[in-house]
Amino acid sequence: MALTLRSSISFINQKETTKALKTSDDVPTTVSFAKFKSSFFRLRVKNSMQEAHLTREKSFHSEVRRDEKLEKVHAPSVAHNHNDSKRVPVFVMLPLDTVTMGGNLNKPRAMSASLMALKSAGVEGVMVDVWWGLVEKDGPLKYNWEAYAELVQMVQMHGLKLQVVMSFHQCGGNVGDSCSIPLPPWVLEEISKNPDLVYTDRSGRRNPEYISLGCDSVPVLRGRTPLQVYADYMRSFRDRFRDYLGSVIVEIQVGMGPCGELRYPSYPESNGTWRFPGIGEFQCYDKYMRASLAAAAEAIGKKEWGSSGPHDSGQYNQFPEDTGFFRRDGTWNSEYGQFFLEWYSSKLLEHGEKILASAKGIFQTSGVKLSGKIAGIHWHYKTRSHAAELTAGYYNTRHNDGYLPVARMLAKHGVVFNFTCMEMKDREQPDHANCSPEGLVHQVKMATSTARAELAGENALERYDAGAYAQVLSTSSSDSGNGLTAFTYLRMNKRLFEGDNWRHLVEFVRSMSEGGRRQRLSDSDSHGSDLYVGHIKRTQEHKQEAALV
Repeated sequence: MALTLRSSISFINQKETTKALKTSDDVPTTVSFAKFKSSFFRLRVKNSMQEAHLTREKSFHSEVRRDEKLEKVHAPSVAHNHNDSKRVPVFVMLPLDTVTMGGNLNKPRAMSASLMALKSAGVEGVMVDVWWGLVEKDGPLKYNWEAYAELVQMVQMHGLKLQVVMSFHQCGGNVGDSCSIPLPPWVLEEISKNPDLVYTDRSGRRNPEYISLGCDSVPVLRGRTPLQVYADYMRSFRDRFRDYLGSVIVEIQVGMGPCGELRYPSYPESNGTWRFPGIGEFQCYDKYMRASLAAAAEAIGKKEWGSSGPHDSGQYNQFPEDTGFFRRDGTWNSEYGQFFLEWYSSKLLEHGEKILASAKGIFQTSGVKLSGKIAGIHWHYKTRSHAAELTAGYYNTRHNDGYLPVARMLAKHGVVFNFTCMEMKDREQPDHANCSPEGLVHQVKMATSTARAELAGENALERYDAGAYAQVLSTSSSDSGNGLTAFTYLRMNKRLFEGDNWRHLVEFVRSMSEGGRRQRLSDSDSHGSDLYVGHIKRTQEHKQEAALV
């Protein structure tokens, strides 16, 4: 079998090729793949169903079991010949706009063909954001899961697994956001009436990405608390997809903040507010957070500490040494600084604890894993104060480990610690930013190992080069600290399916299935099959050409 992928994303019937090219907004490119004997199966794409069907399925699967070559092409993610404990399954994130604002599955034929290609590469499954702003758009407790149900069935048809993100945040305004999906309209209406429902910085700038954790337990959303709203949403998801949980849907990643990460929105890119590598700003100035700070200060007899956040913490795009709070011997290391940072970080931990305890109760008998995502804030990591981490809510400094408490909280509930920036190297970063993604990843690996929490990873930025994949392979091992239990690649798009990019992905997936022992594959599959990626020589096999939409 030979597979050539020059770009994404769909296989369609030859008779529909001309029509598809005329109606598609995308640049027409081609996918060619070797045609199987007709006695195996034939691929059809029905416009009415908008999905591929495999006929003579029993004959095909029995043939696959007998044919070692085909088995190894279609299921390389199952490392039967190796120590399975070292196998790291790879998932691929689907596009942010997989479901449209109208509540429909976006380009289902293209999606089906892409899933087929990913399966052929040995990918374990895919990840999708299940947006609060789409599902509960029409009003409180009015849920529309239908587009996601169509996706789940399609994923199952292709023999893949699904990681689902409970996305209680807005899409738009951050790194990699390619579309805009706001919070539900009825929630935005409540925010317009009470702007303190969202995070606020010292200058009074409101951030509509996520509901402030300060009002977690206040009935501010038409009689329900935010925590109740999140729980009702997850409960409805469980009930709708009960038959797929633990089999097709294998993981629920519980969103706990902006970008789905357990953090404050301290570095918002929208409208140019923040630019890398700025230190960001504390987000504790809505009335609910201020009341909590005041109560915490009064409880220790320091009422004056509760009137506001630090006055000398600077602005979004400053550097640590520009501020009194974050500089080398700054206020961060004073008695007041320690009080404030402990309060600020503990509020974040409490928020995560409450949501995850709720999720655990809802999904505990469903057979799915739960995970929580933590941001990889690697800039200014080499400084004493770790300013950018502090404003995001991670109390991590030269003297304090900010990730061990997070790992222990997640481990307490059996939740996987999902961490980003696994692909980054220190030497790739600008000197003036004092970055150390490698140091940060090492610290997180040690923290999760100590806390006995499972660790999974993601890449923070879109990367297609062999160097980035090699870095993930290196960090996935358990040679130092915790090894990875899974890796999710960001993200599926047209570029991923281009020649060298696709070849690198296939090599990476195979290496991860073998515990990272294989650092590079040759241009052909070394298992002896005829799988080639990229610049594939023409074989005598018949090839079917199809346009991409």
